[in-house]
Amino acid sequence: MKKLLASVVAFGPLGLFISALIDGIGVPVPGGVDVLIVYLAGQSDNFLLLPLVATLGSVIGNSVLFLLARKGGELFLEKRSASGFNTHFRRWFDHYGLLTVFIAALVPLPIMPMKIFVLCSGALGISFVHFLLVFVCARIPRYFGLAWLGRSMREDALAYLRAHIWHLSVFAAALFLLLWLMIRFVDMRRGERKQVSSSL
Repeated sequence: MKKLLASVVAFGPLGLFISALIDGIGVPVPGGVDVLIVYLAGQSDNFLLLPLVATLGSVIGNSVLFLLARKGGELFLEKRSASGFNTHFRRWFDHYGLLTVFIAALVPLPIMPMKIFVLCSGALGISFVHFLLVFVCARIPRYFGLAWLGRSMREDALAYLRAHIWHLSVFAAALFLLLWLMIRFVDMRRGERKQVSSSL
């Protein structure tokens, strides 16, 4: 881990970009991109550049993973679409899949399986443009927040994150519930409008 941090520091933003890109594709980076941003932000004067570089690398990497899943995943799921579970899951993911992508991309939790959601988004035919917009909107505040934390707390930042893992988990669950309720409310309003227009 120390060797990796030393290498990334030596290459600066370029090292962070490469790390975020290969992590996005699915190759694990020791410690993760979050740790690298926090560490580099405490060492660098241009710490505001770091989240932009990390976001760009992560977006490119995850887009590659998404498009690979789009190519081969649909065939894989078609062969197994006979089961009721797969049908219900496909229906659910069509409606709420990008919500899970947003939460996983926004909240820095090691228990959130980000790559599974990206693969499912690609395999189940989610719009690439919609996926990209949701992913970017989640990654930017996440990485800017981590950079600010690293800059403010320096070596204590990682310990702070570890100590507040349950707070982040509760925040993720509450945010998911709030956004889910908002989507349900919008769906209900649309249904009511359709009923009114069809009865006229």
